[in-house]
Amino acid sequence: MSGKKRKQKGPDASKFLPMDRRECKRRGWDELDIIIITGDAYVDHPGFGATIIGRVLEDAGFKVGIIAQPKWDNTEDFMKLGRPRLFFAVTAGNTDSMVSNYTPALKPRPKDMYSPGAQTGLRPNRATVVYSNRLKEAYPEVPIVIGGIEASLRRFAEYDYWSGKVRQSILADAPADLLVYGMGELQTTEIARRLDSGEDISDIRDIAGTAWKMEVKKWKEMKEHADSTFPYVELPSYKDVSSDKKLYANAFKLMYEQQDPVRGIALIQPHPKTTIIQNPPMRQLSQEELDHVYELPYTREDHPSYRERVPALETVKFSIATHRGCFGSCSFCAITQHQGRTITSRSIDSIVREAHLLTGLRGFKGNIIGVGGPSANMYAMKCKKWEKSGTCKDKLCLYPEPCPSMDTSHKENIEMLRRLREIPEVKNVFVSYGVRYDLALLDPEYVEELCEHHVSGQLKIAPEHFSKEVTDCMKKPGRKVFEDFAELFDRTNKKLDKDQYLVTFLMSGHPACTMEDMIELAQYIKETNRYTEQVQDFTPTPMTAATCMFHTGLDPFTDKEVYVATSRREKNIQRAMMHYRDPRNHSLVYEGLKNAGREDLIGNSWNCLIPRKGKKTSSYKKR
Repeated sequence: MSGKKRKQKGPDASKFLPMDRRECKRRGWDELDIIIITGDAYVDHPGFGATIIGRVLEDAGFKVGIIAQPKWDNTEDFMKLGRPRLFFAVTAGNTDSMVSNYTPALKPRPKDMYSPGAQTGLRPNRATVVYSNRLKEAYPEVPIVIGGIEASLRRFAEYDYWSGKVRQSILADAPADLLVYGMGELQTTEIARRLDSGEDISDIRDIAGTAWKMEVKKWKEMKEHADSTFPYVELPSYKDVSSDKKLYANAFKLMYEQQDPVRGIALIQPHPKTTIIQNPPMRQLSQEELDHVYELPYTREDHPSYRERVPALETVKFSIATHRGCFGSCSFCAITQHQGRTITSRSIDSIVREAHLLTGLRGFKGNIIGVGGPSANMYAMKCKKWEKSGTCKDKLCLYPEPCPSMDTSHKENIEMLRRLREIPEVKNVFVSYGVRYDLALLDPEYVEELCEHHVSGQLKIAPEHFSKEVTDCMKKPGRKVFEDFAELFDRTNKKLDKDQYLVTFLMSGHPACTMEDMIELAQYIKETNRYTEQVQDFTPTPMTAATCMFHTGLDPFTDKEVYVATSRREKNIQRAMMHYRDPRNHSLVYEGLKNAGREDLIGNSWNCLIPRKGKKTSSYKKR
């Protein structure tokens, strides 16, 4: 896929947002209002954040251009569309640039799926900061607004896995005027309208879902005179969180508790040379607004200037996003901090209209390959408290078990899937990933609907682990829930006379995971014949509870100590334990078993993980 060439002429470039002056002239534009700088290739599809923002701004009446993956060693590429009338909007792309560029083992990734031909080296490390600096060099007076996943999740002082230290807020490092966090349609449009009306960027300080900087002296004066005009929580300072792990964990908890658009208040974190102020989160889009966003005139193609296809498009081109948000609150996931815990769902009519549109696209073969959101079966689910009270501050929606206040009915989900199946040109509608199985277990009718019509042989689910200590730390359902779902899945398929099976995603190295836990996992997958290639080593990414635990060794919500595998050697052994069958991993598995005192699992009997051929190697340091 990575080297896939264009076999035929692509779509008309005039249907895309302009990427050069020639395309601007075709539209009759001498000047752009807003220019988006992105670390991804330009793919005009609603699965790409920069594209959504560009199309939303265009729909609001602004002239918008895109500079995708500019060369960053000078300012030339940043000037190719000229000076925007209002502002530059900067994003690293659909993922954090460090995640894009490096593996969990801190090695350069061999492919970048968001670049033409999966080519690497087209985005810099810490792209948001690098791009902002180049723009400030080129156009010192033009406002810079940063957003996207990288800016959103680095808005406060944050442990950075790639440097092994706590870094300042990205606003303290980048010469930007405003930071948009979360899903940014409402914020970015409001910024554009207010700048268009003549306001100065330095006066725009009250938009929800944004963060900004205040001079240290001014903040100290406000505190001394107690004349702050808004309620706020002051987080421990950058100096404090970078030197004291307990204060870091405390800061994370304070921040986490306010990420709700109904009950959240402002957060303030002092830095050495500036003060970061985060306004309360922006409200979620209404259903009508979300429908409108996804029905804007996307071409659903990568820009025709590219000689090779952008692989990331192939994974989403014939899929449909049905909703936003996730109330799962998994420790290793940042969706709570970015999309939010509440669910906003599109109307069934809007989803069906998109499906009809997909049937007319070049390359459509009758299959809609994915329908859902961060968790596929949370579509249309809601809590009766959300609208007036927001999400609960002191408890989770699904852990330790689903909250009785949550409406977990799959009725609307089932209706939506049935409507999609009725479209004559659609042969199959697959929901092969993203199913939250603890929710599915509550609705056998949904499981039967899924098995009968929407699974293509395999259903991918993510138990992540089978040790109670680890799943509790992850805030994931335990082994018993998985086994109950697996039994229901098998029973349903037997009833339907279908040969379908589960593919499980597993994780090593997560906080609370010891070598004993990994051995327990390996034994379980051997005993149950659930060996899988779908495994990963935990990567501490910005603004997750698990990253906080990885850095501090503390659970931020309880202050209790958490075991953390921090050495590269132990992390490698833990990961190897999941692929104990691979002869290349035998020496690592041997080392892990020997250090854990489980040499009974080395040999040729039925219960052994590896044969007695391992060589003694250096031991990891056990805490």
